[in-house]
Amino acid sequence: MATLQKRIRIDAPRSAVHHALTDPTALRVWLAEHAEVDLPDRFQFWGRRTPDGDVPHQRLLHVDDSTLRFDWDLDGVTTNVDLALATETGERESTLVTLTQTEVPGWPEMLTTPGSRSLMHTYWALALANLADHVEGRQPVAHCDFTSKELRTEVLIDADRQAVYESLTEPEHFARWSGVKVDVELYPGGRWAMGGFEAGGYPAHITAIEPGHSMSIDWGEMVQTWELADSGGRTRLTFVHSGFDETQPAPYDGWLGLLGGLAELRRYHESKNWSPRWVEVKVDGLPDELMTIN
Repeated sequence: MATLQKRIRIDAPRSAVHHALTDPTALRVWLAEHAEVDLPDRFQFWGRRTPDGDVPHQRLLHVDDSTLRFDWDLDGVTTNVDLALATETGERESTLVTLTQTEVPGWPEMLTTPGSRSLMHTYWALALANLADHVEGRQPVAHCDFTSKELRTEVLIDADRQAVYESLTEPEHFARWSGVKVDVELYPGGRWAMGGFEAGGYPAHITAIEPGHSMSIDWGEMVQTWELADSGGRTRLTFVHSGFDETQPAPYDGWLGLLGGLAELRRYHESKNWSPRWVEVKVDGLPDELMTIN
């Protein structure tokens, strides 16, 4: 097992971030369906948007104005989650949030180990993106329902449809907002290779493409389809994951990563002075070509 760490910069004072982390009403907006907090004794969340969320599995260990630490039992194993807040000063005050979680699978075990702990890498990518959006005054982009196998979401982006299309298909644009290198062949049957063609492995293949509007990519065990539509001066982006074996657990790991990425895609187009909010940290054993902004 490994220790997971993620770090995100939130454009808000530390007190506002701390409030969002410890206020049950705020937690129900950006994190979980249900949350109950009674500091310094209780911090719990559960429900459809939480892995193993039938009942709460957290035990509060410590809280102060810059730290929240709790145990979270997942797959029958006790993991320790630590959220540390640090103030950054500049033109305006911001907060650096560092999350650490123990006893989660590292690379490549996270790809083949069943259970909720293997979801934590992408679960926290989405959760922290939603935290940042909430504190900065935006509606969280999406949530994952762990009781449903319908993997579908819609996002409204305040940008021109062609600009969004280019962000999703042109390697230079894609790498800028996502932090991931991709090589593509934009025609039916063309390759879609995360990490680039030279990274080896087995690239996905484009099964259908309508320039400016839509694309379907076959990943072997799943098909990813997205469509763009004009919507009152904005762009409606619809994403669907389908084609997976519904007798098996849904591929929530990739779905969580996609939803977290959509949060950054929206922010990339809607922020006047966009810069990445994720601060790269090294995941134990994760290859550099798979290190992303989230």
